[in-house]
Amino acid sequence: MDRRGDKGWVEVICGPMFSGKSEELIRRITRYQIARVPGQTFKPVIDDRYATDQVVSHSSLSVSAEPVADSDILLRSVKDRTEVIGIDEAQFFDDGLVEVVAQLAATGKKVIVAGLDLDYLGRPFEPIPTLVTHAEYVLKSLAVCHRCGGAGMYTQRVIASDQLVVLGAEGAYEARCRYCYDPSEGQQEQLEV
Repeated sequence: MDRRGDKGWVEVICGPMFSGKSEELIRRITRYQIARVPGQTFKPVIDDRYATDQVVSHSSLSVSAEPVADSDILLRSVKDRTEVIGIDEAQFFDDGLVEVVAQLAATGKKVIVAGLDLDYLGRPFEPIPTLVTHAEYVLKSLAVCHRCGGAGMYTQRVIASDQLVVLGAEGAYEARCRYCYDPSEGQQEQLEV
């Protein structure tokens, strides 16, 4: 029985760090696993913070994942029988991920993508914003502001670095609301050092 048919779609889970994006991805993938729907989960090879072969949430939930270097390798790694595809930390993939996700959905696969929609400077963090415009379902997760407890929609870098990508979690970043967020905070520390 082919449950998939031509009914593929794209789901995007986005928001700042500490908003539960990976946890929600894990929850959705696990539901399909319980129903014995064939699936695969992928993560960028550079994200080895908690495990190299798992997506792990800050609350320690996990699901097996295949680390891949780029969107082309991801596409080539998808098995024919796979019906559901999870992709975590999608902001670390190249812009080709947009076309890969579209191709997978067009072949009837359900694609669930999680990632940051804004970088630490508050700028759109591609390819997530473009994926949002092509998704049937979008969930914008909010965190809790580390300063005031408000709706944290930004990722505040609290260490000095001018690199766009600095892998880290607690200690390197905080969630901040629009009132507590200060994109120059990391740069000020860097100038003082």
